[in-house]
Amino acid sequence: MADRRLQVFHTVARLLSFTKAAETLHMTQPAVTFQIRQLEEYFNTRLFDRTHNRISLTAAGERVYEYAEKIIALYGEMDSRVRELTGDVSGILIVGASTTIAEYVLPNLLGEFQARCPGVNVRLSVSNSLGVVHMVENNTVDVGIVESPVTNKNLAVEVCWDDELVFICPPNHPFAKKDVVTVQELTDLPFLCREEGSGTREFINSYLERNNLTQNDLHLCMEFGSPESIKSAVEAGLGVSIVSRATVGKELKLKTLVALPLKPKLERPFSFVYQRQKFRLSAVDEFMEFMHEHCFKTGTRSKTAAASSK
Repeated sequence: MADRRLQVFHTVARLLSFTKAAETLHMTQPAVTFQIRQLEEYFNTRLFDRTHNRISLTAAGERVYEYAEKIIALYGEMDSRVRELTGDVSGILIVGASTTIAEYVLPNLLGEFQARCPGVNVRLSVSNSLGVVHMVENNTVDVGIVESPVTNKNLAVEVCWDDELVFICPPNHPFAKKDVVTVQELTDLPFLCREEGSGTREFINSYLERNNLTQNDLHLCMEFGSPESIKSAVEAGLGVSIVSRATVGKELKLKTLVALPLKPKLERPFSFVYQRQKFRLSAVDEFMEFMHEHCFKTGTRSKTAAASSK
């Protein structure tokens, strides 16, 4: 119902990129350019300055963007309120998730959610935790699920469940027969870690600090961009690592890796993050309610999560 030209303009203005807007809207770039040109013809003025492969809003563009934000937000609120009256939960739900959560936790859950709410079209955007927070800040996603603390006080953070991180090594490693691995023992081993910005890496660094160690006390050998690449490197004997227990189910069954608990135990919260002031569509509320129900059923929901939903 909302003017398509205004929706396209709002996305381009928010991302300041025709290419990124086309990807977000699932349109071709020429189609995006055509919609912007139509809107500029309607107002009889340029809305964007285009210089050196970069775009910026003109004064008129700034004014249109200001009102477009309000119009689109009001449209979303109207649509959601009417659907609440009819009991219809539908629309597009864009979820941002960090790599571990997107690859190992969400696939089955999204299938269950789609069966429960077939009218909701779920789109998943994957990045590391820092990238997901930026998506939420930029309104690229409706809700994010991350595995690291969120420092932006303007965002709401709601814990859903706790995740245990474990030490992994090959079956022929000297530590493979141990019951637990202490944090001090990590300093003597070649260690493989995730990239900067990863929630896992950030949480491991906090864990070390709580135990009077720093990242510099580890013998860091390599950095990797995903849990899969870390597991493959550990299987190849290139070092040891710490990963979410949720990521190694297949390897433990195949006995290609050994996973051991850490001492002290290392757990972290998986949390929802969303705009505190933004109106939440009914599809978002339904999704979060579904996720909390799942956590209660599986017993993975933390006390913090239970308290946060009251």
